[in-house]
Amino acid sequence: MKRRTLLGAGVSATFAGAKPAQALIVVGPTNHPPGTHEVAAGGRLLRHCLENARNINGIRAAVTSEWPREKAALDAVRTVVFIGDVFPPLRMPDSERIMSDLGAMMNRGCGLVCVHYATGLQAKDVPSSGDHPLLRWMGGYFSTGGAVHHKSIARVFSSVTITPESPAHPVSQGWKPFTRAEEPYYNNYFGPDNNRMAPNVTALATAMLPPENPKPEVVAWGVQRADGGRGFAVVMPHFYRTWEVDDFRRLTMNGIVWSGKWKVPKGGVETPPPDLAAFGAESLDPVPRKK
Repeated sequence: MKRRTLLGAGVSATFAGAKPAQALIVVGPTNHPPGTHEVAAGGRLLRHCLENARNINGIRAAVTSEWPREKAALDAVRTVVFIGDVFPPLRMPDSERIMSDLGAMMNRGCGLVCVHYATGLQAKDVPSSGDHPLLRWMGGYFSTGGAVHHKSIARVFSSVTITPESPAHPVSQGWKPFTRAEEPYYNNYFGPDNNRMAPNVTALATAMLPPENPKPEVVAWGVQRADGGRGFAVVMPHFYRTWEVDDFRRLTMNGIVWSGKWKVPKGGVETPPPDLAAFGAESLDPVPRKK
């Protein structure tokens, strides 16, 4: 039977007559205007890229806006990819169950990926110490905490250059510096030790931010966890059009593949340029927020 993927369907319903998903892409809530975030379309695009990469075969992906209830489906997952406004498990129904399931998955070495605002925690999500499971599972996070413990910065730049930071790392395979209008979060939170990264966390991409007082800011990173699992975070894209950028897409796809312990191909994961209109975005370009 032909494989089908439906946004909002449970994993067991997603693959009729096929094995469960290995990469589970979870789309969380969003309230951003069309053309920005576009998390549902972004989730479908990620699935398309994983299943149609030119130089890696056999990855089965599913997109859902509902956390699966079937243990067998969760047991088959090699990596979970979250996309949405703020770390989705904290905003989805039955949050405690999702976090419990995630904890068990992380303990067995499952991968975790967060894209753009899904890397984020609000002040109400964490104690003043900054401790949260996401810090261990992903190595760091975007913090909206303000005076509570840490303040990361979200700011749209008309032009920003993203540069590979760790050339020897598998996630750095094949992508080059790229420049475009974007909102790469910076001053991200990596822990209480003067915000220094833990030894098992690697900076994978940086940008010189802010322009008026530039210093290298980490905008993508990976963690090799003690449980054997891997986490990857990339704090873009704000604009849906950014998925057209080959180097950004390769960085992101490399991170997802690495997180699931598939081998990143030499030269990085190659994906055909996507037809952005094919994934059901509300708008390909930003629409001003209504007053």
